[in-house]
Amino acid sequence: MYSMFSEYRDIVTIEELQEMLRIGRSKAYQLLRNGSIKAFHNGRIWMIPKQSVIDFVLGQCG
Repeated sequence: MYSMFSEYRDIVTIEELQEMLRIGRSKAYQLLRNGSIKAFHNGRIWMIPKQSVIDFVLGQCG
């Protein structure tokens, strides 16, 4: 079975988020800050669950 973003680990970086959605750095941070993509900080590092990215993408389809 095909899995969306299967080449990425369960927690992705801001750079990987940009690749996944083909967006720039500013837009990526905007999506994280406004809660469109659920994530958390580990110090200054964003920890972004891959499932949150998938949920965001699927939510845009409806």
